[in-house]
Amino acid sequence: MPPKGEKRKQQIIDTAKDMFITRGFQSTHIGQVCEELDIARGTVYQYFSNKKEILYAILETVAETIEDILDPDDLKEFLKMKPENETIVKFIDNRISSCLAVISDEPIVIRLIYRDIAGIDDEVSEKVSEFLEKVTQVISKEIDVLRINHIFKSEIEPDIAASMLLGGVMMIVYQYSNKNKNYLDQTVTKAMSVLYLHGVYETVS
Repeated sequence: MPPKGEKRKQQIIDTAKDMFITRGFQSTHIGQVCEELDIARGTVYQYFSNKKEILYAILETVAETIEDILDPDDLKEFLKMKPENETIVKFIDNRISSCLAVISDEPIVIRLIYRDIAGIDDEVSEKVSEFLEKVTQVISKEIDVLRINHIFKSEIEPDIAASMLLGGVMMIVYQYSNKNKNYLDQTVTKAMSVLYLHGVYETVS
């Protein structure tokens, strides 16, 4: 897609996302998105058939960003350099906390996960479940590589650890959001990831 098309598509996603949060998913219509952006309906339909597809695009973007952050090749290349323990800890902490920050920066994703958006149906719920499974698998693979390389404890179960880490952060963000606290402060996700990670390291401290 040409750069101009990508820019327009992102504008549609960002505008619709804000409306989903402020007005509610069920109360937001494609026509309102068009009015906000001062574009014709046909422009939106060039990219999305309906508002559900905009939701799915949001989830896909988050998942892809997390995959980029936790690129397994980057991790393997880093470990090949035989870094010192302190460097390993900093590198891993930053990767995991950055991954979790991506999710915490998207309140609509958290609301979707907790079915806190009016108008969610079985199809949307299924897409959210697929998103969670994909993200959990990405984090699980990261944990498995660290376990195999004796950085994380050998008895760690990657899938369970990934689910616990992801679930814990989502719950914190959800609770902060409901209490109007500043969950976008990245010290929250940083604190969560460090608290978790420093209980699973094997020999580094």
